[in-house]
Amino acid sequence: MHRDRFLPLPQAQLDGMRCDIADVCSDRRVRLDSAALDVMTDLRLVPAATVDVGMSQLEAHRAMQARGVRLLLVTDADRGVVGVVTAADFLGERPVRVAREHGLRLDELGVAKVMTPLSAMEAVRLEDVLRSEVGHVVATLRRSGRQHALVVEPAGEGQARIRGIFSMTQLARQLGEALPEATEIARSFAEIEAALAA
Repeated sequence: MHRDRFLPLPQAQLDGMRCDIADVCSDRRVRLDSAALDVMTDLRLVPAATVDVGMSQLEAHRAMQARGVRLLLVTDADRGVVGVVTAADFLGERPVRVAREHGLRLDELGVAKVMTPLSAMEAVRLEDVLRSEVGHVVATLRRSGRQHALVVEPAGEGQARIRGIFSMTQLARQLGEALPEATEIARSFAEIEAALAA
């Protein structure tokens, strides 16, 4: 494609104008009985936000902020997903505690030490999402105590592909109402014991 065939769009001056915000068309407004697919970030349409498993947690946090997301898929050298890291993993006491446990400075802590490994996670199947409504997604996130849920589809024998992501923050935005924030909860006894020991 030749770049010179794309000309800049004409722009209007806003000085002296009063501007308001367009309303969402009533037929596009999301409700609890809307199709669950309406609130899923479809990774066929939106590139996944990823970080390499070898990246430092500080670099990963900066990457998260630059992308404007609250969840990153953590990938290995073959682009296979090995876990996820959320904004909650970077905030509070967790990184400090993990660094102390491993005798590292905070700036030496790798994303692999603070991520939730895929082996400790659950996901929603795309086939179930296709038959569900937004209210089902809200109930799923509340039950799990997480801000996000991964959506998977089959990708061969013993393999799955991460097809989408549900986010409580995005859900609230699309519903146009505040939803109670689910607190990220410990997913294993080891995490609970470590929290109690700290």
